[in-house]
Amino acid sequence: MNQQQSLTERVDKLYEFEREPVSQNKLESGKHFAAVFAGEHVAGTEFVIGAAFVAWGASAVDVVLGLLVGNALAVLSWTLICAPIAVRTRLTLYWYLRKIAGPGVTSVYNVLNAVLFCILSGTMITVSASAIRIPFDIPAQTKWYPEDLRFVFIVLVVGAVVVTVAILGFKRLAQFSEVCVPWIFVMFFAGAVGTLPVLAAKTLASGSIGSLADLWQIAEERIWQHDSKSGLGFLHIAAFAWICNLAFHVGLSDMALLRYAPRASYGLYSALGMYLGHYLAWVCAGVMGAAAQMMLATPLQELDAGGVAYQALGVSGILAVTIAGWATSNPTLYRAGLALQAVTPGWPRWLVTLLIGIATTIVACFPFVFTQLLNFVALFGILLSPVGAIVFVEHWLFPRLGLRQYWFSASGGSLSWPAMTTWMISVAIALGLWHYELLHVFFIAVPLWFVSAALYTLFAAAAGARSLAPRDESSPSESIDEQSDVSLPKPAKPAWLYLFGAVGLISLLVAVLLPLWVLNTNLTNDANPEGWSSYHRWLGIFSIVHLVCITCWVLVGERSSEKQPAGVSSAD
Repeated sequence: MNQQQSLTERVDKLYEFEREPVSQNKLESGKHFAAVFAGEHVAGTEFVIGAAFVAWGASAVDVVLGLLVGNALAVLSWTLICAPIAVRTRLTLYWYLRKIAGPGVTSVYNVLNAVLFCILSGTMITVSASAIRIPFDIPAQTKWYPEDLRFVFIVLVVGAVVVTVAILGFKRLAQFSEVCVPWIFVMFFAGAVGTLPVLAAKTLASGSIGSLADLWQIAEERIWQHDSKSGLGFLHIAAFAWICNLAFHVGLSDMALLRYAPRASYGLYSALGMYLGHYLAWVCAGVMGAAAQMMLATPLQELDAGGVAYQALGVSGILAVTIAGWATSNPTLYRAGLALQAVTPGWPRWLVTLLIGIATTIVACFPFVFTQLLNFVALFGILLSPVGAIVFVEHWLFPRLGLRQYWFSASGGSLSWPAMTTWMISVAIALGLWHYELLHVFFIAVPLWFVSAALYTLFAAAAGARSLAPRDESSPSESIDEQSDVSLPKPAKPAWLYLFGAVGLISLLVAVLLPLWVLNTNLTNDANPEGWSSYHRWLGIFSIVHLVCITCWVLVGERSSEKQPAGVSSAD
């Protein structure tokens, strides 16, 4: 009993400023945001999305240029729309919305948000389980329900890990990403480079890659083979890259993370997720998907993320998909916990997150969302982006238009009809456009945001935003100014820890060099099965060595930094 009380007391201390602004002494350094953004956006689902571009029949030019433009728009959305509001309020969207639209709209939004985040997080858990199933010879789960009880057991174990990390809070999420993210990027690189000889042998007359022209020929003829019937072009790719995280940036859900940022410019750290994650990972996943399809003589639609990664990377592929799924599921579940925390007064965040995590793990046992991931991502943005538009216009535009900020909160009402009506009309318009195929689903969410902004401004002005109600001088939009980083001498690390760091770095470098060696020797499974197996084995060994050493480096190093004087933040 005492042990149970002790555990409860410890988790109760995991305070994450659920209902008030983050204090200055709790702001985080840039390395944490770099790790979280990079880790969250290099997920196991990148294998699915990258392979989908191949299956859709997108051309190589459209993929390369479309992802370049779309991801740039996403970075700008985080930096210019989400981060400034998060930094000035220091609040989660789930609590700030209450001041703008009242508890009624906030409750509906937060419950819907939590449900959608649960489903998304469950998808990532399913992706991780799709890799762990391989050593146990469990077949791929391609239907909407689980076909093997052993797969359900694996999902339950993976879910327990994800829920634990999400309960521990923002800093633990960042530490998890610091350990895993550099290695995951290397695995995507290794998977693509290591399988290029397989594609070259079937595409080039010489059977080997000798120039960039050869590489581009493989891209056009073997990986992204353009299909004019698919109708998928540059604009579709660019739009998808922008809207796949629309609920996070334009929809403002990432206020939950960026409220810890010293400055709004920290939104630029999202570029690590967009270009190393979505750009590099999607391109590499396309290469691996095309190679796996060729090696197994199986359509991509019948391969899951674990199957693709295992063909390219062996045991390292299983680890990569598993950890990549964790890295994205953790912060997603963390947001879901914060969303429901706003409508469960008196409940500690850890308890809310635990209950949500249990529900999420149950959802993950049914791979139905996994098979409809792209449509779900589009629906996610359609349902949530109108609320982001409502918050944006009231926060920034109302003072400039002569309208009162937080006018509804001052009225003492519980349900803002301008906000709710705007939301319902906007979603109805979007679903109508989608259902009747008047506009491609990838093109709906962005214009919908502008429609929502205009509707809410008109409705709010008619409902009383022009009244002479006094402005709330304690407005959270002015609660904390942007902060400067404080440079401090970093605490000394134990001497033995530097040895672990060096071994970890060297092992990661070897993991980079191994696929380059495969490319240089044109090693393929067909020509040299023993050499191909040896490559996978050594890649797995060095991967495990790296992860063990870097885990020690991050955890022991972080424990040393926590001994700094309270009230200050370490330099980036």
